[in-house]
Amino acid sequence: MTNDDVLKRLKIIAGHLKGVIRMVEEDAYCIDVIRQIQAVEAALNKVSGVILEDHLNSCVITAVQGDDPAERQRVLKEITEVFEMANKV
Repeated sequence: MTNDDVLKRLKIIAGHLKGVIRMVEEDAYCIDVIRQIQAVEAALNKVSGVILEDHLNSCVITAVQGDDPAERQRVLKEITEVFEMANKV
């Protein structure tokens, strides 16, 4: 997926989030708001997964195949930190 595709998806998500904000402003039914929030979260998770996959297939592979052990450690530590943060949320 290209950077333009990711930006397009994020802009769609931003529009969806604006819709959720409008729902809250208009005092929409709570469960409907929660469902829309969950849809936004799912869409963001999808984009995050696409970006992570791209990172794994480019930056991480380059670092792992490279000659710099410090760079390998740095990149692997970043991946670990991303997963640790995902589990805290």
